[in-house]
Amino acid sequence: MLSPEPVGSSSVTSVGIRPNSSILSVLAHLNYKAWFAVAEFVDNSIQSYIANKEMLRALYGDDFKLKIRVWLDQHNQLIEITDNAAGIRGVDFPRAFKPAEVPADRTGLSEFGMGMKTAACWFTNTWSVRSKAIGEPVERLIRFDLNSIVGSKLDSLPVLETPTPAHEHYTVLRLENLGKKFPVKRTQKKLRDHLASIYRVYLRSGEVELFFDEDKSPLQHSEPEVMVAPPYASPNALPVNWRKDINFHMGENRRVFGFAALRAEGSTTHAGFSLLRRNRLILGSDDETYRPQEIFGNSNSYRFQRLCGELNIEGVDVSHTKDGFVWDDFEEEFLQKLRDNLREAPLDLLSQAENFRVRPSKTALQPVLKKAGQSLANDMVRTGAQALSIEGATQGILSASDPFVPVTSLIASESKFSLLVDDQVWNVVVRTSVDPAVTEMIRVGKTERQQIDLQAINDIQVDVSMAHPFVQQYIGPKNENAELFLRLAVAIALSAEKSSRAGYPVRFAMHWLNRIFRECLPQGGK
Repeated sequence: MLSPEPVGSSSVTSVGIRPNSSILSVLAHLNYKAWFAVAEFVDNSIQSYIANKEMLRALYGDDFKLKIRVWLDQHNQLIEITDNAAGIRGVDFPRAFKPAEVPADRTGLSEFGMGMKTAACWFTNTWSVRSKAIGEPVERLIRFDLNSIVGSKLDSLPVLETPTPAHEHYTVLRLENLGKKFPVKRTQKKLRDHLASIYRVYLRSGEVELFFDEDKSPLQHSEPEVMVAPPYASPNALPVNWRKDINFHMGENRRVFGFAALRAEGSTTHAGFSLLRRNRLILGSDDETYRPQEIFGNSNSYRFQRLCGELNIEGVDVSHTKDGFVWDDFEEEFLQKLRDNLREAPLDLLSQAENFRVRPSKTALQPVLKKAGQSLANDMVRTGAQALSIEGATQGILSASDPFVPVTSLIASESKFSLLVDDQVWNVVVRTSVDPAVTEMIRVGKTERQQIDLQAINDIQVDVSMAHPFVQQYIGPKNENAELFLRLAVAIALSAEKSSRAGYPVRFAMHWLNRIFRECLPQGGK
């Protein structure tokens, strides 16, 4: 490894913190979120690396990686952010710690001169920065104690310099005495996930490795699988990859580019757009994605659960906390042009998202239907006989058998139960299938045992097609309505069987149907 040439640096004994230092005490009351606050420190690390990339690669080779760690110490109630970037040079030290001191170069991730100070003072009254600039012979340490600063009306803070080898380079920012601002377990997970989302572009490039707490591996952003399926209007056509590039302008200086896609699996929390600027996410992080109603519709729409994408926006300002865009009157134009691009042939993402239905698979449905079948069997054994008896009185119950016995590759589940109806034993088998070739949604017939044993006259088999178009239309993106269809189908089938055996006209089936709906509710149901 080559040693950096000393760049020469003057001693820094203090830095000014004017204007009125009391303004710093107000920052604790900002409507900040922990991940956007921590992101301000990560921004500084990345910007230091970008500004000094050539020097760092000259010293360490093209394989040099920026390593940043966000470390949480619950016992001491502190957070520490460390990096191996180029450090803060002595000439930049006064500007770095003076509120609202705008940097000379505002084209990077540091542009307002408030990020680090705002985020640190939001977290705590006591924080420090220890930094060693590459090529300079000293490490510099500055401490902030907001109570002392405001109480004494200080205009400057002392800087402690310690001789350190010139080749070393790092920055350590420490937030102390966090108290209630120390992230609880749930917030720690969100902090980890949001940081991976915010810095996805840098993490993908491999140039930056961001470590969280004691994790041995750097954070990675989870990429959703893109839908590969035929167009909804031509289900027998060849499958299409539902991802398209987006690129349009808004006036001369504003540009939007990136991609939009449909998720292979719908998500109520992680579908939606992520809006970036300068390769850093601004709006739509992790589970707080950007889903304007003009494009995504209501929260129960299929578009809301499938449409996703990443869009880089140039020429639109961001808030000083970098958690939102300052649209002025641009957002309406942005949404109109985005919607036009999403609908543009040959990939109309909005229509496909709204109209495409995934045929329920055996693997996805089995656990849902197994639970639904057991619940159905228990409730039918408990109340089914009474609901189907002529007098409506309790006639006796037989126990339910094994609720799940796979039969063929297209049978998703099988449930069995027995009822004593009007002094006759009814042995009922309920099977669900995912065979699209089955025409009927509900079929009532003989069981295999009944076909070879004429004495098994009271064996009844109910087949329910979960691939039926009506089921697919309303079963829900995660099959959440599977049990509803199963209960509906069995109630109709047994009502029809009851009416048929009693010689009643078909219209009488509705009588038994209504009794089953009313009397065979789950425990606690209303």
